[in-house]
Amino acid sequence: MKTKFLFLVLSIFTLSTFSQVDENQTGAWYMYFFNHKFSDSQFGIQGDVQYRAWDLMADQEQLLLRSGLTYTPKNANVMFTLGFANITTGEFGDSNATSNENRIYQEALIPQKIGKRFLLTHRFRYEQRFVDDQDFRTRYRYNLFINVPFNNKSLVPKTIYGAFYNELFINGERIIGNNNNTVELFDRNRTYFGVGYVLNPQIRFQVGYMNQTTNAWSKGQLQFSMHHNF
Repeated sequence: MKTKFLFLVLSIFTLSTFSQVDENQTGAWYMYFFNHKFSDSQFGIQGDVQYRAWDLMADQEQLLLRSGLTYTPKNANVMFTLGFANITTGEFGDSNATSNENRIYQEALIPQKIGKRFLLTHRFRYEQRFVDDQDFRTRYRYNLFINVPFNNKSLVPKTIYGAFYNELFINGERIIGNNNNTVELFDRNRTYFGVGYVLNPQIRFQVGYMNQTTNAWSKGQLQFSMHHNF
């Protein structure tokens, strides 16, 4: 009886925490992406550093550090990555409490061009997640990126382009431990529209708006990103 009562209290507390997220408050993500291919090699590195805020800056949602080793087979239109990420997640509002996640991931990145201007990239990612106070978890992700140059036919320097992506997240397991708590099969969806500028062959910038929808809330985020090939 006591165990059932404790589980009920924890469930109510969890729902209360989710409900405190202000869906009308726009957040912001600040992101740096890098990609490097080793000279005369099919191998390279890629990754990103992201600071995500529930508001425009002060209320930390997440700090994400991620990097991986890439491999591009000869005569193949695909790049594979094996990587690792560390994510520190903060609670919405005045609380300074955080939780930590370590993550191993594998992905395949497949570029595609449709017509003269539609530059597509398909990303398939599989994650193995080690989250504080939860059982081992996995997650499947698919992201479709579309870039459309406006004043050129490709992303050459001084090009202004439109950017879109949509990413779907599916949980591999529903029971996550911690008193047998469960999650839904659908984890979240992200839809983004933005505009970018190619500064030079190594650097481009993007700014846009992304809406993220989970089972508990839906929230808008401004996104500012730098994309660096070196």
